[in-house]
Amino acid sequence: MAQHDRLLAWARWPTLLLLPLGFAGCAWLTRRFAPEASGSGIPQVIAAARERQGRWDGQRVTLKTALWKTVLTAIMLVCGASVGREGPTVQVVAGVMRTLTRGLKGGPGRRAIIIAGGAAGVAAAFNTPIAGVVFAVEELAANFERRTHITVILVVVLAGLAAYAVQGDYAYFGVLGGDAPLKSAWLAAPVIGLAGGLCGGLFSRLLTTIVGPGNNPVARWRRARPVLFALGCGAVAAAVALASGGLTFGAGYAQAKALLQDHPEQGLGLAVWKFLASLAASASGAPGGIFAPSLTTGAGLGAAFARISPIFAGRDAVVLGMSSYLSGVVQAPLTSAVILMEMTRSPGLVGPLMLAALIARWASGWVMPEPLYHVLSRAWLGGKASSA
Repeated sequence: MAQHDRLLAWARWPTLLLLPLGFAGCAWLTRRFAPEASGSGIPQVIAAARERQGRWDGQRVTLKTALWKTVLTAIMLVCGASVGREGPTVQVVAGVMRTLTRGLKGGPGRRAIIIAGGAAGVAAAFNTPIAGVVFAVEELAANFERRTHITVILVVVLAGLAAYAVQGDYAYFGVLGGDAPLKSAWLAAPVIGLAGGLCGGLFSRLLTTIVGPGNNPVARWRRARPVLFALGCGAVAAAVALASGGLTFGAGYAQAKALLQDHPEQGLGLAVWKFLASLAASASGAPGGIFAPSLTTGAGLGAAFARISPIFAGRDAVVLGMSSYLSGVVQAPLTSAVILMEMTRSPGLVGPLMLAALIARWASGWVMPEPLYHVLSRAWLGGKASSA
């Protein structure tokens, strides 16, 4: 992003052209040299982990794909695309670990190595080791019953609510810091969770309509003219960047950090523009993740609520918005709650975070009945390449 900021300051209009040209160029390079490196990379890892031992892995989790994934994601970021490095990191680390352990006798099996690599990718990208473990269990491991973990979260949330109602905001060893009262967070969690879930579900539904296994006119055009389609996605991203005053360039780390530091001047506008820019980048077929852009979109959504009423405490509303929208997009509520708890160092918010993420998962299911990554992973089963 630093390189892109320098280019933008040096030549604004030529830099805007990097988006359509970069999208088209990366889409062409991906299809020509590493089709398994397209998109976020998490569906490829899920598909590879689900294959039985002895089945052909293709290039989904190999060193070649990892190298192309790294280079092409970096190019997308230099061009200013609204993508993150978390999904790519999951595929890169899984590919590296699978390559280094190929042919070894004894020890963990192939599937365990792939899942462990994916978990390490999330942990390394966000510096959230617990979230990495949770992500592996919730998303990558197919033998973890989804209804079971939703039940677990619901029971934990109810226990937290009961404890809060009876004893207030208490800590086992006493309050060690100056945490803000949690009453507003508990009140805000259902509202923000509902909004974040619906918006996140809409993002996933639109993305799977474009890049999923469907046969609608847009999907058919994308498959018939992938590079031209990517060029059009880049043009949309450039138009959004221009209209937003440059808010949508990159993953959005700076914008989300500003909102977390109680600067809520960028709220709903940031959420809307980031939603569109991330959808354009993800639909292009070029490598890039959706985790970090989703967090920024959710931060804008939470900040918008913070401006409505004092019930929605500024920083807490932003954190709840990030967790809710991410849960709505990927439908992984436990990962969404834990990753925000670790990233923001807010263990006191874990109850409201889980409540918001669970409601978001429920609301997202109205719009998107099946989780995004699991829909996209079907195209990669059997070692088949896909442009999704």
